Amino acid sequence: MSKLAVIDIGTNSIHMVLAEILPDASFKILDRFKDMTRLGNGVFATRRLSDESMARAMNVLKTLVTLARNKGFERIIAVATSAVREAQNGGEFVAMILEQIGLRVRVISGVEEARLIFLGVKHSIALPDGPTLVVDIGGGSVELIVGNRDGLIHGTSLKLGAIRLTEQCLPKTPPSQSMMRALETVVTTHLRDAVGSFKLKKFHSLVATSGMAGNVGEVVHLRQTSRPLPQHNLATVLLKHIRSLEAELARSSVKDRLAIPGLDPKRVDTLLPTTVVLRCLLELSGLQQITLCDKAIREGIIYDFIARHREGLKAEQDFPDVRRRNVIGLARRCHAPEGHSLHVAELALQLFDQTKREHHLGDQARTWLEYAAILHDVGYHINPRQHHKHAYYLIKHSDLGGLTAEDIDVVANIARYHRRSLPTLKHEEFTSLPPRLQRTVKILASLLRIADGLDRTHFSLIQRLQVKLGKLVTIEVQLTGDAEMELWAAKSRADLFEQVFRRRVQFTVAPMDIRKL
Repeated sequence: MSKLAVIDIGTNSIHMVLAEILPDASFKILDRFKDMTRLGNGVFATRRLSDESMARAMNVLKTLVTLARNKGFERIIAVATSAVREAQNGGEFVAMILEQIGLRVRVISGVEEARLIFLGVKHSIALPDGPTLVVDIGGGSVELIVGNRDGLIHGTSLKLGAIRLTEQCLPKTPPSQSMMRALETVVTTHLRDAVGSFKLKKFHSLVATSGMAGNVGEVVHLRQTSRPLPQHNLATVLLKHIRSLEAELARSSVKDRLAIPGLDPKRVDTLLPTTVVLRCLLELSGLQQITLCDKAIREGIIYDFIARHREGLKAEQDFPDVRRRNVIGLARRCHAPEGHSLHVAELALQLFDQTKREHHLGDQARTWLEYAAILHDVGYHINPRQHHKHAYYLIKHSDLGGLTAEDIDVVANIARYHRRSLPTLKHEEFTSLPPRLQRTVKILASLLRIADGLDRTHFSLIQRLQVKLGKLVTIEVQLTGDAEMELWAAKSRADLFEQVFRRRVQFTVAPMDIRKL
Protein backbone atom coordinates (compact mmCIF):
# COMPACT_ATOMS: atom_id res chain seq x y z
CA MET A 1 0.00 0.00 0.00
CA SER A 2 1.12 3.56 -0.69
CA LYS A 3 1.28 6.13 2.07
CA LEU A 4 0.70 9.85 1.65
CA ALA A 5 0.82 12.68 4.18
CA VAL A 6 -0.89 15.96 3.31
CA ILE A 7 -0.16 19.17 5.22
CA ASP A 8 -2.39 22.21 4.75
CA ILE A 9 -0.85 25.46 6.05
CA GLY A 10 -3.85 27.72 6.41
CA THR A 11 -4.38 31.20 7.78
CA ASN A 12 -6.05 29.89 10.92
CA SER A 13 -4.79 26.31 11.33
CA ILE A 14 -2.22 23.82 10.16
CA HIS A 15 -3.72 20.42 9.37
CA MET A 16 -2.15 17.10 8.50
CA VAL A 17 -3.85 13.94 7.31
CA LEU A 18 -2.13 10.57 6.97
CA ALA A 19 -3.67 8.45 4.26
CA GLU A 20 -3.20 4.96 2.89
CA ILE A 21 -3.93 4.67 -0.83
CA LEU A 22 -5.66 1.40 -1.60
CA PRO A 23 -5.38 -0.83 -4.69
CA ASP A 24 -8.75 0.31 -6.03
CA ALA A 25 -7.48 3.95 -6.13
CA SER A 26 -9.50 4.89 -3.06
CA PHE A 27 -7.88 5.84 0.22
CA LYS A 28 -8.27 5.46 3.95
CA ILE A 29 -7.48 8.22 6.43
CA LEU A 30 -5.32 6.73 9.15
CA ASP A 31 -4.92 9.80 11.33
CA ARG A 32 -5.54 13.55 11.50
CA PHE A 33 -3.71 16.34 13.28
CA LYS A 34 -4.61 20.01 13.70
CA ASP A 35 -3.10 23.00 15.44
CA MET A 36 -4.62 26.49 15.40
CA THR A 37 -1.43 28.45 14.90
CA ARG A 38 -3.15 31.63 13.70
CA LEU A 39 -0.36 32.10 11.17
CA GLY A 40 -2.35 34.86 9.52
CA ASN A 41 -2.80 37.08 12.59
CA GLY A 42 -2.20 40.67 11.47
CA VAL A 43 -1.04 39.70 7.98
CA PHE A 44 -3.92 41.37 6.14
CA ALA A 45 -3.15 44.75 7.74
CA THR A 46 0.65 44.57 7.66
CA ARG A 47 1.07 42.39 4.55
CA ARG A 48 3.67 40.41 6.51
CA LEU A 49 3.76 37.23 8.54
CA SER A 50 4.91 38.09 12.04
CA ASP A 51 8.03 36.53 13.52
CA GLU A 52 5.93 35.11 16.34
CA SER A 53 3.38 33.43 14.05
CA MET A 54 6.10 32.01 11.81
CA ALA A 55 7.91 30.61 14.86
CA ARG A 56 4.69 28.95 16.06
CA ALA A 57 4.04 27.50 12.63
CA MET A 58 7.62 26.23 12.29
CA ASN A 59 7.40 24.37 15.61
CA VAL A 60 4.13 22.74 14.57
CA LEU A 61 5.48 21.80 11.13
CA LYS A 62 8.63 20.27 12.62
CA THR A 63 6.48 18.13 14.90
CA LEU A 64 4.12 17.04 12.13
CA VAL A 65 6.86 16.19 9.64
CA THR A 66 8.79 14.22 12.27
CA LEU A 67 5.63 12.36 13.21
CA ALA A 68 4.82 11.54 9.58
CA ARG A 69 8.32 10.30 8.81
CA ASN A 70 8.51 8.24 11.99
CA LYS A 71 5.30 6.53 10.89
CA GLY A 72 6.81 5.68 7.50
CA PHE A 73 5.25 8.50 5.48
CA GLU A 74 8.15 9.62 3.29
CA ARG A 75 5.87 11.14 0.64
CA ILE A 76 4.56 14.44 2.03
CA ILE A 77 2.59 17.04 0.07
CA ALA A 78 2.39 20.46 1.72
CA VAL A 79 0.40 23.46 0.48
CA ALA A 80 -0.02 26.97 1.82
CA THR A 81 -3.03 29.18 1.19
CA SER A 82 -4.26 32.73 1.73
CA ALA A 83 -1.97 34.11 4.47
CA VAL A 84 1.25 32.88 2.88
CA ARG A 85 0.32 33.79 -0.69
CA GLU A 86 -0.63 37.36 0.32
CA ALA A 87 2.25 38.06 2.70
CA GLN A 88 5.23 39.93 1.28
CA ASN A 89 7.52 37.62 3.22
CA GLY A 90 5.58 34.48 2.31
CA GLY A 91 8.40 33.34 0.02
CA GLU A 92 10.92 33.78 2.83
CA PHE A 93 8.75 31.65 5.11
CA VAL A 94 8.50 28.88 2.52
CA ALA A 95 12.28 28.99 2.00
CA MET A 96 12.78 28.79 5.78
CA ILE A 97 10.60 25.66 5.96
CA LEU A 98 12.65 23.99 3.22
CA GLU A 99 15.95 24.91 4.84
CA GLN A 100 15.09 23.97 8.42
CA ILE A 101 12.75 21.02 7.91
CA GLY A 102 13.44 19.81 4.38
CA LEU A 103 9.77 20.20 3.46
CA ARG A 104 8.79 21.67 0.10
CA VAL A 105 5.67 23.80 0.35
CA ARG A 106 3.59 24.76 -2.68
CA VAL A 107 1.80 28.09 -2.35
CA ILE A 108 -1.43 27.61 -4.28
CA SER A 109 -3.66 30.23 -5.85
CA GLY A 110 -7.22 30.85 -4.73
CA VAL A 111 -8.56 29.26 -7.92
CA GLU A 112 -6.43 26.13 -7.39
CA GLU A 113 -7.60 26.01 -3.79
CA ALA A 114 -11.20 26.08 -5.02
CA ARG A 115 -10.53 23.26 -7.48
CA LEU A 116 -8.99 21.03 -4.81
CA ILE A 117 -11.82 21.75 -2.37
CA PHE A 118 -14.36 20.74 -4.99
CA LEU A 119 -12.50 17.46 -5.60
CA GLY A 120 -12.85 16.66 -1.91
CA VAL A 121 -16.56 17.51 -1.94
CA LYS A 122 -17.33 15.67 -5.16
CA HIS A 123 -15.95 12.42 -3.77
CA SER A 124 -17.77 12.80 -0.46
CA ILE A 125 -21.26 13.90 -1.48
CA ALA A 126 -23.45 12.58 -4.29
CA LEU A 127 -23.88 15.78 -6.27
CA PRO A 128 -26.94 16.22 -8.49
CA ASP A 129 -27.11 17.08 -12.17
CA GLY A 130 -28.11 20.62 -11.31
CA PRO A 131 -25.61 23.22 -10.08
CA THR A 132 -24.56 23.02 -6.45
CA LEU A 133 -22.95 25.96 -4.67
CA VAL A 134 -19.98 25.04 -2.45
CA VAL A 135 -18.45 27.40 0.10
CA ASP A 136 -15.29 26.93 2.12
CA ILE A 137 -14.71 29.60 4.78
CA GLY A 138 -11.08 29.81 5.77
CA GLY A 139 -9.18 32.27 7.88
CA GLY A 140 -8.06 34.48 5.00
CA SER A 141 -10.32 33.64 2.08
CA VAL A 142 -13.64 32.18 1.10
CA GLU A 143 -13.65 29.78 -1.83
CA LEU A 144 -16.91 29.83 -3.77
CA ILE A 145 -17.48 27.01 -6.21
CA VAL A 146 -20.23 25.86 -8.54
CA GLY A 147 -20.27 22.26 -9.71
CA ASN A 148 -22.35 19.16 -10.31
CA ARG A 149 -21.80 15.44 -10.65
CA ASP A 150 -19.94 16.01 -13.92
CA GLY A 151 -17.36 18.33 -12.38
CA LEU A 152 -16.45 21.90 -11.53
CA ILE A 153 -18.23 24.68 -13.45
CA HIS A 154 -16.99 27.86 -11.74
CA GLY A 155 -14.51 28.53 -8.99
CA THR A 156 -13.38 31.76 -7.35
CA SER A 157 -11.62 32.96 -4.22
CA LEU A 158 -12.88 35.94 -2.20
CA LYS A 159 -11.05 37.92 0.47
CA LEU A 160 -13.72 37.18 3.06
CA GLY A 161 -11.94 34.81 5.44
CA ALA A 162 -13.08 34.84 9.08
CA ILE A 163 -9.81 36.13 10.52
CA ARG A 164 -9.57 38.82 7.83
CA LEU A 165 -13.15 39.98 8.48
CA THR A 166 -12.59 39.98 12.25
CA GLU A 167 -9.48 42.13 11.96
CA GLN A 168 -10.99 44.52 9.42
CA CYS A 169 -14.55 44.92 10.69
CA LEU A 170 -14.81 43.66 14.28
CA PRO A 171 -12.10 45.30 16.39
CA LYS A 172 -14.02 44.78 19.65
CA THR A 173 -16.38 42.26 21.23
CA PRO A 174 -19.32 42.57 21.27
CA PRO A 175 -19.28 44.63 18.08
CA SER A 176 -21.20 47.86 17.67
CA GLN A 177 -24.12 48.15 15.29
CA SER A 178 -21.98 50.19 12.91
CA MET A 179 -19.36 47.42 12.88
CA MET A 180 -22.01 44.87 12.04
CA ARG A 181 -23.38 47.09 9.26
CA ALA A 182 -19.85 47.47 7.83
CA LEU A 183 -19.35 43.70 8.01
CA GLU A 184 -22.69 43.10 6.31
CA THR A 185 -21.82 45.54 3.52
CA VAL A 186 -18.41 43.99 2.83
CA VAL A 187 -19.72 40.43 2.81
CA THR A 188 -22.84 41.15 0.78
CA THR A 189 -20.99 43.17 -1.84
CA HIS A 190 -18.37 40.50 -2.49
CA LEU A 191 -20.83 37.61 -2.45
CA ARG A 192 -23.38 39.34 -4.67
CA ASP A 193 -20.74 40.09 -7.29
CA ALA A 194 -19.43 36.52 -7.18
CA VAL A 195 -22.84 34.83 -7.31
CA GLY A 196 -23.93 37.19 -10.09
CA SER A 197 -20.85 36.31 -12.14
CA PHE A 198 -21.95 32.66 -12.21
CA LYS A 199 -25.02 33.73 -14.26
CA LEU A 200 -27.24 31.01 -12.83
CA LYS A 201 -30.88 31.54 -11.89
CA LYS A 202 -30.89 29.04 -9.06
CA PHE A 203 -28.80 26.45 -7.24
CA HIS A 204 -29.79 22.96 -6.25
CA SER A 205 -28.20 23.26 -2.81
CA LEU A 206 -25.49 24.96 -0.77
CA VAL A 207 -22.68 22.78 0.60
CA ALA A 208 -20.39 24.19 3.28
CA THR A 209 -16.98 22.74 4.14
CA SER A 210 -14.25 23.71 6.63
CA GLY A 211 -14.05 23.65 10.41
CA MET A 212 -15.72 27.06 10.64
CA ALA A 213 -18.97 25.86 9.08
CA GLY A 214 -18.69 22.58 10.95
CA ASN A 215 -18.55 24.39 14.28
CA VAL A 216 -21.67 26.37 13.34
CA GLY A 217 -23.38 23.03 12.69
CA GLU A 218 -22.25 21.65 16.06
CA VAL A 219 -23.51 24.66 18.00
CA VAL A 220 -26.88 24.72 16.22
CA HIS A 221 -27.41 20.98 16.66
CA LEU A 222 -26.71 21.18 20.38
CA ARG A 223 -29.07 24.13 20.73
CA GLN A 224 -31.84 22.26 18.93
CA THR A 225 -31.41 18.74 20.32
CA SER A 226 -29.14 18.98 23.39
CA ARG A 227 -27.07 16.26 21.76
CA PRO A 228 -23.72 16.43 19.93
CA LEU A 229 -23.79 16.29 16.16
CA PRO A 230 -23.39 12.56 15.34
CA GLN A 231 -21.57 13.25 12.08
CA HIS A 232 -20.69 16.34 10.10
CA ASN A 233 -20.98 14.92 6.60
CA LEU A 234 -24.46 15.55 5.13
CA ALA A 235 -25.75 17.20 8.30
CA THR A 236 -28.01 20.19 7.52
CA VAL A 237 -28.32 23.59 9.18
CA LEU A 238 -31.38 25.79 8.56
CA LEU A 239 -31.12 29.47 7.66
CA LYS A 240 -33.33 30.49 10.59
CA HIS A 241 -30.99 28.77 13.03
CA ILE A 242 -27.94 30.48 11.51
CA ARG A 243 -29.71 33.83 11.88
CA SER A 244 -30.48 33.07 15.51
CA LEU A 245 -26.86 32.11 16.27
CA GLU A 246 -25.58 35.20 14.48
CA ALA A 247 -27.80 37.46 16.58
CA GLU A 248 -26.63 35.83 19.81
CA LEU A 249 -22.95 36.09 18.88
CA ALA A 250 -23.36 39.73 17.83
CA ARG A 251 -24.58 40.76 21.30
CA SER A 252 -22.33 38.47 23.34
CA SER A 253 -19.07 39.18 25.13
CA VAL A 254 -16.14 36.80 24.87
CA LYS A 255 -17.13 35.28 28.23
CA ASP A 256 -20.72 34.77 27.07
CA ARG A 257 -19.59 33.18 23.79
CA LEU A 258 -17.36 30.75 25.62
CA ALA A 259 -20.39 29.57 27.56
CA ILE A 260 -22.27 28.60 24.39
CA PRO A 261 -22.41 24.77 24.23
CA GLY A 262 -20.37 23.33 21.36
CA LEU A 263 -18.56 26.54 20.47
CA ASP A 264 -14.87 25.89 19.91
CA PRO A 265 -12.98 28.30 22.22
CA LYS A 266 -10.37 28.84 19.52
CA ARG A 267 -13.11 30.17 17.22
CA VAL A 268 -14.59 32.58 19.75
CA ASP A 269 -13.74 35.58 17.54
CA THR A 270 -14.22 34.02 14.10
CA LEU A 271 -17.56 32.24 14.39
CA LEU A 272 -19.57 35.48 14.08
CA PRO A 273 -18.21 36.48 10.64
CA THR A 274 -18.64 32.84 9.60
CA THR A 275 -22.37 32.97 10.39
CA VAL A 276 -22.68 36.25 8.49
CA VAL A 277 -21.06 34.77 5.37
CA LEU A 278 -23.29 31.66 5.52
CA ARG A 279 -26.45 33.68 6.15
CA CYS A 280 -25.77 36.17 3.34
CA LEU A 281 -24.91 33.39 0.92
CA LEU A 282 -28.15 31.54 1.69
CA GLU A 283 -30.18 34.72 1.23
CA LEU A 284 -28.49 35.58 -2.05
CA SER A 285 -28.97 32.07 -3.43
CA GLY A 286 -32.58 31.78 -2.27
CA LEU A 287 -31.87 28.60 -0.29
CA GLN A 288 -33.06 27.73 3.21
CA GLN A 289 -30.32 25.45 4.51
CA ILE A 290 -26.71 24.43 4.17
CA THR A 291 -25.43 20.88 3.90
CA LEU A 292 -22.19 20.21 5.73
CA CYS A 293 -19.35 18.27 4.10
CA ASP A 294 -16.42 16.96 6.13
CA LYS A 295 -14.10 16.67 3.13
CA ALA A 296 -12.34 19.61 1.56
CA ILE A 297 -8.90 20.65 0.39
CA ARG A 298 -6.82 17.96 2.09
CA GLU A 299 -8.91 15.13 0.71
CA GLY A 300 -8.99 16.94 -2.64
CA ILE A 301 -5.19 16.92 -2.70
CA ILE A 302 -5.22 13.16 -2.14
CA TYR A 303 -7.73 12.58 -4.95
CA ASP A 304 -5.71 14.86 -7.21
CA PHE A 305 -2.52 12.95 -6.40
CA ILE A 306 -4.18 9.61 -7.13
CA ALA A 307 -5.51 10.86 -10.47
CA ARG A 308 -2.10 12.19 -11.50
CA HIS A 309 -0.14 9.14 -10.39
CA ARG A 310 -2.58 6.26 -10.94
CA GLU A 311 -0.18 4.15 -13.00
CA GLY A 312 2.75 4.80 -10.71
CA LEU A 313 0.71 3.97 -7.62
CA LYS A 314 -0.46 0.70 -9.14
CA ALA A 315 3.14 -0.14 -9.89
CA GLU A 316 4.10 0.64 -6.30
CA GLN A 317 1.39 -1.67 -5.04
CA ASP A 318 2.30 -4.43 -7.47
CA PHE A 319 6.05 -4.02 -6.95
CA PRO A 320 6.86 -2.56 -3.52
CA ASP A 321 10.65 -2.78 -4.13
CA VAL A 322 11.66 0.47 -5.86
CA ARG A 323 14.41 -1.28 -7.87
CA ARG A 324 12.19 -4.00 -9.29
CA ARG A 325 9.44 -1.43 -9.89
CA ASN A 326 11.75 0.73 -11.99
CA VAL A 327 13.03 -2.30 -13.90
CA ILE A 328 9.48 -3.35 -14.70
CA GLY A 329 8.70 0.25 -15.61
CA LEU A 330 11.52 0.38 -18.17
CA ALA A 331 10.42 -2.94 -19.66
CA ARG A 332 6.87 -1.62 -20.03
CA ARG A 333 7.96 1.70 -21.53
CA CYS A 334 9.93 -0.22 -24.13
CA HIS A 335 6.97 -2.56 -24.79
CA ALA A 336 9.01 -5.66 -24.00
CA PRO A 337 6.92 -8.86 -24.01
CA GLU A 338 6.16 -8.93 -20.30
CA GLY A 339 4.83 -12.48 -20.06
CA HIS A 340 7.89 -13.86 -21.85
CA SER A 341 10.35 -11.71 -19.88
CA LEU A 342 8.93 -12.67 -16.49
CA HIS A 343 8.82 -16.34 -17.46
CA VAL A 344 12.43 -16.24 -18.63
CA ALA A 345 13.33 -14.61 -15.32
CA GLU A 346 11.62 -17.42 -13.42
CA LEU A 347 13.46 -20.11 -15.42
CA ALA A 348 16.78 -18.29 -15.04
CA LEU A 349 16.34 -18.12 -11.27
CA GLN A 350 15.58 -21.83 -11.15
CA LEU A 351 18.87 -22.46 -12.98
CA PHE A 352 20.69 -20.07 -10.62
CA ASP A 353 19.36 -21.74 -7.47
CA GLN A 354 20.12 -25.26 -8.68
CA THR A 355 23.69 -24.49 -9.77
CA LYS A 356 24.63 -22.45 -6.71
CA ARG A 357 27.09 -25.02 -5.34
CA GLU A 358 29.07 -24.59 -8.55
CA HIS A 359 29.04 -20.79 -9.04
CA HIS A 360 28.93 -19.72 -5.33
CA LEU A 361 27.21 -16.42 -6.14
CA GLY A 362 24.98 -14.68 -3.60
CA ASP A 363 21.68 -12.84 -3.44
CA GLN A 364 22.99 -9.72 -5.19
CA ALA A 365 23.94 -11.73 -8.24
CA ARG A 366 20.57 -13.45 -8.18
CA THR A 367 18.87 -10.05 -8.29
CA TRP A 368 21.09 -8.94 -11.20
CA LEU A 369 20.06 -12.03 -13.14
CA GLU A 370 16.37 -11.42 -12.51
CA TYR A 371 16.57 -7.79 -13.64
CA ALA A 372 18.58 -8.66 -16.74
CA ALA A 373 16.04 -11.34 -17.65
CA ILE A 374 13.16 -8.87 -17.30
CA LEU A 375 15.00 -6.37 -19.52
CA HIS A 376 16.70 -8.64 -22.01
CA ASP A 377 14.27 -7.86 -24.84
CA VAL A 378 13.88 -4.08 -24.36
CA GLY A 379 16.18 -3.55 -27.36
CA TYR A 380 13.33 -4.49 -29.69
CA HIS A 381 12.04 -1.00 -28.93
CA ILE A 382 14.85 0.36 -31.09
CA ASN A 383 15.24 -2.38 -33.67
CA PRO A 384 14.88 -6.20 -33.74
CA ARG A 385 18.29 -6.40 -35.40
CA GLN A 386 21.04 -6.34 -32.81
CA HIS A 387 18.41 -5.97 -30.12
CA HIS A 388 20.77 -7.39 -27.51
CA LYS A 389 23.12 -4.44 -28.11
CA HIS A 390 20.23 -2.01 -28.03
CA ALA A 391 19.16 -3.54 -24.72
CA TYR A 392 22.59 -2.75 -23.30
CA TYR A 393 22.26 0.89 -24.42
CA LEU A 394 18.76 1.36 -23.01
CA ILE A 395 19.62 -0.14 -19.64
CA LYS A 396 22.78 1.96 -19.36
CA HIS A 397 21.05 5.21 -20.26
CA SER A 398 17.69 4.89 -18.50
CA ASP A 399 16.75 6.22 -15.09
CA LEU A 400 16.69 3.11 -12.93
CA GLY A 401 16.19 4.56 -9.48
CA GLY A 402 17.45 2.36 -6.63
CA LEU A 403 20.18 0.71 -8.74
CA THR A 404 23.81 1.71 -8.31
CA ALA A 405 26.13 2.39 -11.24
CA GLU A 406 27.65 -1.04 -10.65
CA ASP A 407 24.22 -2.69 -10.65
CA ILE A 408 23.37 -1.06 -13.97
CA ASP A 409 26.70 -1.99 -15.58
CA VAL A 410 26.32 -5.64 -14.61
CA VAL A 411 22.64 -5.92 -15.59
CA ALA A 412 23.29 -4.22 -18.94
CA ASN A 413 26.15 -6.60 -19.74
CA ILE A 414 24.15 -9.71 -18.79
CA ALA A 415 21.28 -8.61 -21.04
CA ARG A 416 23.74 -7.81 -23.86
CA TYR A 417 24.99 -11.40 -23.87
CA HIS A 418 21.62 -13.17 -23.79
CA ARG A 419 22.16 -14.04 -27.51
CA ARG A 420 24.75 -14.05 -30.26
CA SER A 421 28.41 -13.53 -29.38
CA LEU A 422 29.96 -14.54 -26.07
CA PRO A 423 31.76 -12.12 -23.75
CA THR A 424 35.25 -11.39 -25.02
CA LEU A 425 38.15 -9.11 -24.17
CA LYS A 426 37.49 -7.35 -27.46
CA HIS A 427 34.29 -5.90 -26.05
CA GLU A 428 35.07 -2.61 -24.33
CA GLU A 429 31.88 -2.59 -22.23
CA PHE A 430 32.77 -6.01 -20.84
CA THR A 431 36.47 -5.36 -20.22
CA SER A 432 35.69 -2.13 -18.36
CA LEU A 433 34.26 -4.31 -15.57
CA PRO A 434 36.59 -5.49 -12.80
CA PRO A 435 37.64 -9.18 -13.16
CA ARG A 436 35.30 -10.39 -10.40
CA LEU A 437 32.32 -8.85 -12.19
CA GLN A 438 33.46 -10.19 -15.57
CA ARG A 439 33.22 -13.67 -14.08
CA THR A 440 29.80 -12.89 -12.62
CA VAL A 441 28.50 -11.59 -15.95
CA LYS A 442 29.68 -14.73 -17.74
CA ILE A 443 27.96 -17.02 -15.23
CA LEU A 444 24.69 -15.11 -15.17
CA ALA A 445 24.60 -14.57 -18.93
CA SER A 446 25.11 -18.31 -19.44
CA LEU A 447 22.02 -19.02 -17.36
CA LEU A 448 19.98 -16.31 -19.12
CA ARG A 449 20.87 -17.67 -22.57
CA ILE A 450 19.51 -21.11 -21.69
CA ALA A 451 16.42 -19.70 -19.95
CA ASP A 452 15.62 -17.53 -22.97
CA GLY A 453 15.99 -20.51 -25.26
CA LEU A 454 13.59 -22.51 -23.09
CA ASP A 455 10.85 -20.00 -23.93
CA ARG A 456 11.72 -19.56 -27.60
CA THR A 457 8.09 -19.49 -28.75
CA HIS A 458 6.90 -17.29 -25.86
CA PHE A 459 4.25 -19.89 -25.00
CA SER A 460 5.63 -20.76 -21.53
CA LEU A 461 5.60 -24.44 -22.42
CA ILE A 462 8.31 -25.26 -19.87
CA GLN A 463 7.27 -24.38 -16.33
CA ARG A 464 9.74 -26.31 -14.22
CA LEU A 465 13.21 -27.71 -14.65
CA GLN A 466 15.61 -29.86 -12.64
CA VAL A 467 19.39 -29.54 -12.87
CA LYS A 468 21.54 -32.63 -12.17
CA LEU A 469 25.22 -31.83 -11.70
CA GLY A 470 27.87 -34.43 -12.47
CA LYS A 471 30.50 -34.96 -15.11
CA LEU A 472 27.64 -34.10 -17.44
CA VAL A 473 25.08 -31.42 -16.60
CA THR A 474 21.58 -32.66 -17.20
CA ILE A 475 18.72 -30.18 -17.37
CA GLU A 476 15.43 -32.05 -17.14
CA VAL A 477 12.41 -30.02 -18.22
CA GLN A 478 8.72 -30.52 -17.57
CA LEU A 479 6.63 -29.83 -20.66
CA THR A 480 3.05 -28.68 -21.00
CA GLY A 481 3.03 -29.06 -24.77
CA ASP A 482 5.20 -29.59 -27.83
CA ALA A 483 8.43 -27.76 -26.94
CA GLU A 484 10.72 -29.01 -29.68
CA MET A 485 11.60 -25.46 -30.67
CA GLU A 486 12.45 -24.58 -27.04
CA LEU A 487 14.76 -27.55 -26.61
CA TRP A 488 16.55 -26.80 -29.87
CA ALA A 489 17.02 -23.14 -28.89
CA ALA A 490 18.30 -24.01 -25.41
CA LYS A 491 20.86 -26.47 -26.83
CA SER A 492 22.10 -23.87 -29.30
CA ARG A 493 22.59 -21.36 -26.49
CA ALA A 494 24.34 -23.64 -24.03
CA ASP A 495 27.79 -22.70 -25.37
CA LEU A 496 28.55 -20.09 -22.69
CA PHE A 497 27.25 -22.37 -19.92
CA GLU A 498 29.57 -25.15 -21.08
CA GLN A 499 32.47 -22.72 -21.20
CA VAL A 500 31.82 -21.36 -17.72
CA PHE A 501 31.05 -24.64 -15.97
CA ARG A 502 33.54 -26.65 -18.07
CA ARG A 503 31.23 -29.52 -18.82
CA ARG A 504 28.74 -30.51 -21.45
CA VAL A 505 25.02 -29.93 -21.11
CA GLN A 506 22.23 -32.24 -22.14
CA PHE A 507 18.49 -31.68 -22.02
CA THR A 508 15.99 -34.35 -21.11
CA VAL A 509 12.24 -34.37 -20.84
CA ALA A 510 10.53 -35.47 -17.64
CA PRO A 511 7.75 -38.03 -18.07
CA MET A 512 4.36 -36.37 -18.41
CA ASP A 513 1.74 -36.89 -15.72
CA ILE A 514 -1.23 -38.01 -17.84
CA ARG A 515 -3.55 -36.98 -15.03
CA LYS A 516 -2.67 -33.37 -15.76
CA LEU A 517 -3.24 -33.66 -19.53
